[in-house]
Amino acid sequence: MGVTQKVIHDEYIEQLWYMKEQGEISIDFLKSAMPESFDEKVIEELFNFGLIDLSQNALIIKLTESGEAQARQLIRAHRLAERLIADVLGGGGDDLEKIACEFEHTVSGELVNSICTLLGHPKECPHGMPIPEGECCKLALKTELSLIVPLADLKLGESARIAYINCRNDQQIHKLEGLCIRPGVLVKLHQNYPTYVIECEGASIALDKEVIANICVWKNSMPAVEGANSKISDKKNNVKGLSKFFHLFKK
Repeated sequence: MGVTQKVIHDEYIEQLWYMKEQGEISIDFLKSAMPESFDEKVIEELFNFGLIDLSQNALIIKLTESGEAQARQLIRAHRLAERLIADVLGGGGDDLEKIACEFEHTVSGELVNSICTLLGHPKECPHGMPIPEGECCKLALKTELSLIVPLADLKLGESARIAYINCRNDQQIHKLEGLCIRPGVLVKLHQNYPTYVIECEGASIALDKEVIANICVWKNSMPAVEGANSKISDKKNNVKGLSKFFHLFKK
């Protein structure tokens, strides 16, 4: 299969993953989601490759186990790339989507896991969509190159800025926002037993272990890696050298 054809297959598989997240399984929904690019020949190819199942006179379409595995890797790569571009390189808008789309089709699973570990295993992309879990997340892998770490990893008396909050519980998110605990805010860890106590916006706040586990912060000492440090510090040329940045973590 040529590279162009693979990319086309990937786009269909991705769309079917989005449909699964929305609880949609009809071929008509897929057609409406891809009005300009839908092609019956591609559906036939995906079926022949064992990536999709068709039923009820081809009116119902679903990913097979093999198709889901392939889609999971694509979605994971895409949403982690968005997280990296938005949080580390300061990119956004069209840059965010364009580069994430290029990234997902070309990177290895090993590199995706390296990026995930670098970012502290985020659970959501910048748009609030879930990032499929990888083996590195299950093992809670860490590295000295990690830019983002759990708040619980701070030493007593150490301060850091919140990078993101790994939580899909709206009630908990609203509670934290009410306490001014949100991305970009500087926090200081005062106590970690029997409960966690942090200082935030001049107030001392007690939080239980479950809540603390969802808060990730920027590491104080960021790695001085050529091609990466300048993007993290001043973000002036945030997305131009992205491929060079990715190359640093392939080993």
